[in-house]
Amino acid sequence: MFDEPGFPRGADQDDAAPMLYTFVYCSRAAEGIDDVAVDRIVEAAQRSNLARGITGVLVFGSGVFFQWIEGPAAHVQNLIASLRGDPRHYDVVSLDWSEERRERLYPNWEMEQVKAEDIRAVLQDALGSAEDETNVAALNRILEHLDSGPLASLGRS
Repeated sequence: MFDEPGFPRGADQDDAAPMLYTFVYCSRAAEGIDDVAVDRIVEAAQRSNLARGITGVLVFGSGVFFQWIEGPAAHVQNLIASLRGDPRHYDVVSLDWSEERRERLYPNWEMEQVKAEDIRAVLQDALGSAEDETNVAALNRILEHLDSGPLASLGRS
């Protein structure tokens, strides 16, 4: 491997990167979850997740969450268990998970508001590679949700 063209990477640089567990998922927001509720979720996450070495990005739009989480395996796995039982969302679909030695992609917790078309493209990509029948069904329900009404009203009470 090379850092710059023609300069080999030192063996110690690979060892310097932390071992990170990554979990990526999407889900549908429960009734009543809106931008204000998502802001509160992000504020709470910034306090608790950073203390546990967990970082990532949370995207919310048209009643759909997309989240990339990275950090120490035990802490991320505890967070995943918590997310699966969280009543603020449902149809949780695991898109990717891995553990590897690398630098963080999202060193700071961020939240970005995106257009439904951006979320739709991510979900359709995931649907194209999904093999688990439960995930396929949940992804189809989420896509139907995006197509069910005016985008401005989705995910709002």
